[in-house]
Amino acid sequence: MKPLALVGKLLRALAGLVLLLLGFTGFFTCASTFAEYPVLPPQEGAPAWPRGAFHVHTTRSDGQGTVEEVASAARAAGLQFVLLTDHNDFAPREPVFVQGVLMVQGVEISTPHGHLVAFGIQTPLDGPRARQEGVSAVEAAGGISVLAHPIQKKNPWRDPEGARRAQGFELYSADTFWRDTVRSPFSRLLPAVGAYFGNPLHGVMTMVSPQPASTKRLLELTRERPRLAFCAHDAHGYPRYEDVFRSLALYLPPNALPEPLAQEPRAAAAQVHRALSGGQALCVFRALGEPTGFALEGPLTEQREARVGDILTVRLPPHPPGSVRVEVWGAGRLRPDGITVELVEEGAVQVEVWVLAPGRLFGSEWKPWIVPSPVRVLPRGSGI
Repeated sequence: MKPLALVGKLLRALAGLVLLLLGFTGFFTCASTFAEYPVLPPQEGAPAWPRGAFHVHTTRSDGQGTVEEVASAARAAGLQFVLLTDHNDFAPREPVFVQGVLMVQGVEISTPHGHLVAFGIQTPLDGPRARQEGVSAVEAAGGISVLAHPIQKKNPWRDPEGARRAQGFELYSADTFWRDTVRSPFSRLLPAVGAYFGNPLHGVMTMVSPQPASTKRLLELTRERPRLAFCAHDAHGYPRYEDVFRSLALYLPPNALPEPLAQEPRAAAAQVHRALSGGQALCVFRALGEPTGFALEGPLTEQREARVGDILTVRLPPHPPGSVRVEVWGAGRLRPDGITVELVEEGAVQVEVWVLAPGRLFGSEWKPWIVPSPVRVLPRGSGI
């Protein structure tokens, strides 16, 4: 076969493949227009809980938007605060309200063992020391350490001792969702891209998936002492900030933030820091519905500890029958009533609320909705 003829055939084959992929993607674009959000209708007259974004990047590092553009997106998405965590941005910055949104300074530190999000810093971090020592440097500065995307295949956390000392753990990460999606180009990536063109919210939610390895590691660490579970936006501007902000957020229920944010930025930032470090903040995939009314009730201490034999009750927001279920992992057992959890052994238990959400095509699939921090379970009769 002549070289020109061979090149012509290859080009035609490539064009056919492109058309096939476009058609495949277009099929999911069409299907996405039938996906409706929120899945659960809002409760009329229910007070809205303060909510914000955790782990957000701007043009100060590798994000696509300025601080002002991120604030604009957060305001459009109905958020009250954003925790900025640009890579290795150790310059001290005061909290500030931008377009009515509280912008709070944090940092994502690149260490030899993985990435670490730090917030609530009381004294300035020394950059070289922070990058080398990680958790120890954040502790010395009076801050809170959160393991960033710790189970991610590309950049997991690799220091067992640092993991034991860190207070927080990113249980769900939008960046991890994206990387997992890219590894499955036909079954996940093309459906997500196609859906995004027709319905951006559905495109983002299509990437949300269970994270069993992450849950397992979080429970292992919580056996030693209480941990804070976070959902990280890890937002860089692609997908758009606003679309990611509309998909998930950290909510501060009344027991985490008993009053509205203060008007003075420093006081408001202190409120957010206390709420995020207190263990009561909820990770919510808000595209599925508002969490107002949710509570995990029972003999829990402020440190989220209980004993073997205790019973926890999940108070659910109003929902249609069959649309919501409680998921339990670790040292608990869900009773037949579907809302009470018996603590059956020493260790840790993770209790989440899931919703029957739109699937990649026209069907439905279960997705995480409301995610609190885990509960540490102590032996029966032990002092708390």
